Amino acid sequence: MCRHLAYLGPVVALGQLLSEPEHSLVRQSWLPRRQRYGTVNADGFGVGWYAQGDPVPARYRRAGPVWGDLNLVDLARVVRSGSVLAAVRDATLAGADGEAAAAPFTAGPWLFSHNGSVRGWPEAAAPVAAGLAAGELLQLAARTDSALVWALVLHRLRAGEQLGAALAGAVRELAEAAPGSRLNLLLTDGTAIAATAWGDSLWYLADAAAPRTVVASEPYDDDPRWREVPDRTLLTATRTRVELTPLGEKEHRE
Repeated sequence: MCRHLAYLGPVVALGQLLSEPEHSLVRQSWLPRRQRYGTVNADGFGVGWYAQGDPVPARYRRAGPVWGDLNLVDLARVVRSGSVLAAVRDATLAGADGEAAAAPFTAGPWLFSHNGSVRGWPEAAAPVAAGLAAGELLQLAARTDSALVWALVLHRLRAGEQLGAALAGAVRELAEAAPGSRLNLLLTDGTAIAATAWGDSLWYLADAAAPRTVVASEPYDDDPRWREVPDRTLLTATRTRVELTPLGEKEHRE
């Protein structure tokens, strides 16, 4: 339903991640190679990044297809960061939320993206939504399944859970309420990455010499070091390490 990417490593121009690679995220918006559901990701896009010394990320989002935004060309050429999360969107259902529905979603130091869909949306998610406070529901960024997934993850983060635990808990909760959902989640706080493979493709590139780690729906180039994450797996990573934990077998501790 979407393609997304998170990067931790040496400071680079956004274009080196988003548009310059042969199979970049921009290209994946119209020609993904490993997307299992949907073919074109033209319902919005976004990129979030961290500036040195500032824990709160900046963000740029638009409602239309990424290939039609000329402002992004200049932005990607001059903006540099060592921590980035970006996504291109294929909407679960048509709606009028515009760029508010485009990832990354953000609060405080966190950036978040959801690749997939909640099966039976919105009725199937009602029992899960009932566990959130009224104020949390009123603050939903958009009327979409991804916005609710983010609210569930954010609830856990604010309760003190680590990145990986917050994702794993939300995935288990949603999978029980709405079996058959696709829940590939991606989260960063600028220093670490957590992601889940649950129903769609997920890959990572670990380069300890750089040091850098890239986690993405699919490889953006043909570097042989890319590794696929097995389905039903939680990934946690920093610039120098990647850990994989089967979901459902045990709680992940960071």
